Amino acid sequence: MNINKIAINTGGGDAPGLNAVIRAVVLAAEKRGWECYGIRDAFNGLMMPDLYPDGWLVPLTAESVRDITSLGGTIIGTTNKGNPLKFPMEDDAGNIVKVDRTDEIIDAFAAQKLDALVAIGGDGSLNIANELSQKGLRVVGVPKTIDNDLDQTVITFGFDTAVSFATECIDRLHSTARAHQRVMIVEVMGRYAGWIALNAGLAGSADVILIPEVPYDLNKIAEKLKTCMEKRPHYAIMVVSEGARPVGGDYSWMDSGEERLGGLGYKLKPKLAEMIGREVRVVRLGHLLRGGSPTAWDRTLSLRFGAAAVRALAEGKHGIMVALDPPTVRYVPLERATRRMKTVPLDSDTMLTARDLGISFGD
Repeated sequence: MNINKIAINTGGGDAPGLNAVIRAVVLAAEKRGWECYGIRDAFNGLMMPDLYPDGWLVPLTAESVRDITSLGGTIIGTTNKGNPLKFPMEDDAGNIVKVDRTDEIIDAFAAQKLDALVAIGGDGSLNIANELSQKGLRVVGVPKTIDNDLDQTVITFGFDTAVSFATECIDRLHSTARAHQRVMIVEVMGRYAGWIALNAGLAGSADVILIPEVPYDLNKIAEKLKTCMEKRPHYAIMVVSEGARPVGGDYSWMDSGEERLGGLGYKLKPKLAEMIGREVRVVRLGHLLRGGSPTAWDRTLSLRFGAAAVRALAEGKHGIMVALDPPTVRYVPLERATRRMKTVPLDSDTMLTARDLGISFGD
């Protein structure tokens, strides 16, 4: 089947490098004589057209993407709500029910004569992409998540930028913690995988790192912090993933009425302050990790992924995700890529290095 027009969408949380992927897809597609369009706000533009008077498709050309490689965010918008597999709608009785609207997406692509979709996203977005592929839509996925928890790829774009920024923040906190002889708790993103906390904590010379993969014992954390405070220069740095949890305990949920992880640092603060008898402060980096300009590594990886996605379509491939397998980018079936989450291996060299350096994981 020949390709003339393709669409791009970005779904889930934003990540540095999204715009670089878009630029690479557009330039590689134009080189092959294809037209390129962006879908507004994941699939929301298509499913809620009344909110988009200018249309749900954004024409993308070499001129419109010329200067976007260095920009954070995404020029076509994104959302982590509005899953078309379970889209909330009001039924005849006024009740909110969740409806599968993927058939509407297939029909809309046919009506617009769109031949394929490049879906850029994390596990949720690529699971949607896989379902659309199963229904016959030509789809190529591009792995995106600052959490680095997508399986089948060595690394995802956005991760390096998040770790680099978190490390810079930890570096800055060393000086203020030293000056006031405090314990500083730095909370970073990472719902069910601790890649950011582990790598930023190691690079930033943290004394304690808490990750979801290693349930922690508060007494052992306090013991480590006391040891740090007793030695000159009498301060400690602790990096916690938002998804870390105690032995036999539950995750830390935000008090927002939504099932949203976060706030672990603030919950640990009073307990640890009492246990060690020293001042404890908390810095929650949160969405700061998502923003800003991507690092050179993330820009290059994003451009490679975008170009590879177009090459895959040109080669007749679909129902796949492009994945980094140094020194190349390979194609992995979407079904396999979304099968399980990639968590930190406890016997990995990074974990072993951290333990050899005396970093405590609270176990």
